[in-house]
Amino acid sequence: MKQSKCKICRRLGEKLFLKGEKCLSAKCAMVKRPFPPGQKAKKRRSNLTEYGREVKEKQKVKRWYNVSESQFKKYVIEVLENKTSEVDVASQLISKLETRLDNIVFRLGWAKSRAQARLLVTHGHFLVNGKRIDIPSYKVIIGDSISLREGSKNKEIMKALPENMKKYAVPQWLTYNSEKIEGKLSKLPTSEDVQVPSELSSIFEHYSR
Repeated sequence: MKQSKCKICRRLGEKLFLKGEKCLSAKCAMVKRPFPPGQKAKKRRSNLTEYGREVKEKQKVKRWYNVSESQFKKYVIEVLENKTSEVDVASQLISKLETRLDNIVFRLGWAKSRAQARLLVTHGHFLVNGKRIDIPSYKVIIGDSISLREGSKNKEIMKALPENMKKYAVPQWLTYNSEKIEGKLSKLPTSEDVQVPSELSSIFEHYSR
């Protein structure tokens, strides 16, 4: 059974910003009911095992980036198999997740949530280096240009982009050209650049079992 996005945040005990602007308002479920869903949830006390804690931390990041279990596991395993030191594994994982095309679209401010960004990418609204890409997990590399497809500029959801971007601060690892409505990945973000709502070390421990 599919959980509502608000219940996911409440169950994990972390605001994951899964519903865009609503998460920033007083209507956010984590503001109104900051406890797990279910009757008598306020009184429940959870004594998680180490394994349970690892799973919870994994779920937070997986939900945060809106990726499937198989995709997330693939990213983590790749990092663990290619690690050169214990220090850089967190940054490697962050880079893999942040350079997905759907995440880049979200970070550029072109979508209110990663879920919406994924949908827009799937519908083929964006170009990477002039080529239409409709794969949310497509890996963007440094120097790649992400732009809005000409035929999508008149879509209702896209018309407000120029005005909305005036109030939006693009992350430092991206550059944005307001005249062309075009973004570029200028550098790979690290774990210091991106503050994820999870203990990444627990995630690596989980997949190292």
